[in-house]
Amino acid sequence: MKIKLKNLGALKLAEFELGDLTIVCGGNNTGKTYATYALYGFLVFWRDVYSIPVPSHYIDALLSNGSVRLPLQDFIMRRNEFLKQASEQYSKSLAFVFAANKKNFENTEVHFELDAPNECPSSEFLRQFGTSKKQIFSVIKAKNSSELEVTLLVQTGEEELDPKGIHQIIGDALQDVLFGHLFPRPFIASAERTGAAIFRKELNFARNRLLEEVGSMDQDLNPFQLINKVYSDYAMPVKHNVDFARQIEDVAKKESFIAHDHPALLEQFSEIIGGSYKVTSNDELYFVPDGNRRIRLTMDESSSAVRSMLDIGFYLKHVAKTGDLLIVDEPELNLHPENQRRVARLFARLVNIGVNVYLTTHSDYIIKELNTVIMMSNSSTLIRGIRVEEGYVEEELLTSDQVRVYIAEKQLLLLDGNKKRTPCQTLVPADVDSELGIEARSFDTTIDEMNRIQEALYFTMEGEDV
Repeated sequence: MKIKLKNLGALKLAEFELGDLTIVCGGNNTGKTYATYALYGFLVFWRDVYSIPVPSHYIDALLSNGSVRLPLQDFIMRRNEFLKQASEQYSKSLAFVFAANKKNFENTEVHFELDAPNECPSSEFLRQFGTSKKQIFSVIKAKNSSELEVTLLVQTGEEELDPKGIHQIIGDALQDVLFGHLFPRPFIASAERTGAAIFRKELNFARNRLLEEVGSMDQDLNPFQLINKVYSDYAMPVKHNVDFARQIEDVAKKESFIAHDHPALLEQFSEIIGGSYKVTSNDELYFVPDGNRRIRLTMDESSSAVRSMLDIGFYLKHVAKTGDLLIVDEPELNLHPENQRRVARLFARLVNIGVNVYLTTHSDYIIKELNTVIMMSNSSTLIRGIRVEEGYVEEELLTSDQVRVYIAEKQLLLLDGNKKRTPCQTLVPADVDSELGIEARSFDTTIDEMNRIQEALYFTMEGEDV
């Protein structure tokens, strides 16, 4: 998937492509979060808002004949047309995604493109729709079939059918069949996640109290609209983090494929936080340290590292699905350098079990550790020996082809209407080499300067001793 951004925050013109692991580095206020939120917002918009338009003659045929077959290839050939349409609609809703003034996005353009073969997916699809009492129609795609078959399960006239609703349902089914494997389900851990972990009970209390107060007021007032208005001051990713933190007790009742098939990955996560999260039968959340399993700490009693990893931990154990995109804004938050290295290896493991990962980071430790797991993938005898000696395992190694790295910085660009290139903020692809790792020059300048100062101090003091 390729994402093109124009006039979005600090980014005048930028383009990036998702890999199995995507990393965005750069200084403060360089556009990293803008690019991240724009990506997350579009994936949510695509899944929850946009629906592929279905020609009305298919709906007419369904209502007249009781069934209709839609040739999927006709829709596949229009894939980029649908993406362009969705991108244009999404660009108009950016003020909602960022919880900012519409004027800030008057000249903003966000475009998503796919570079994938125009082939019909071979997987099967079966879904039924209706009420709690009765199924009204089914949508089926047989394995290796190139048609989507929609069938009414009730007699014509038996139920009042809404053509607009049928359009929506069939359009959503087409999206799942044709694009489901190309657009990952996103989960984001924003940089504000630590605060949401501390105040999640207060948020629940405030929400319930607000509902009680509104319930005693004007009956024409919609309490949920009021709550949404209260939350409208926060960007969509932050709101979703708050909602996730509030619902953790319900989330804990589920089990992810990682918990079922890859328990070693969860053990690695427990080593990072130094214990485990515990939800009791009374829906109370605690952190239990490894050193003393009898101790139970609330989130405000726990370390900042425990709080900053809360969303990620519950996502891994209870929510994650193969093909997801886990987005983490600054994973290094509150983590000791050793744990920053461990979390880098954890992300590499996730990639290798089918969960795509997208990171923004200021951490040289994370980048260097990812360099290591890339360089360790070399099959030479000497490298394998170092791998064994240093305790690295096959499951946490990455190839350079799996990784995309971008640096948010200024570069000379040719903007629309200009004849000369001008320095503009953008995302510059960094080299990822199988032998040398990631070219992370955004850190190199600072590290070189610190080394220069340290050397000057060292040699000056050494001269004074003489």
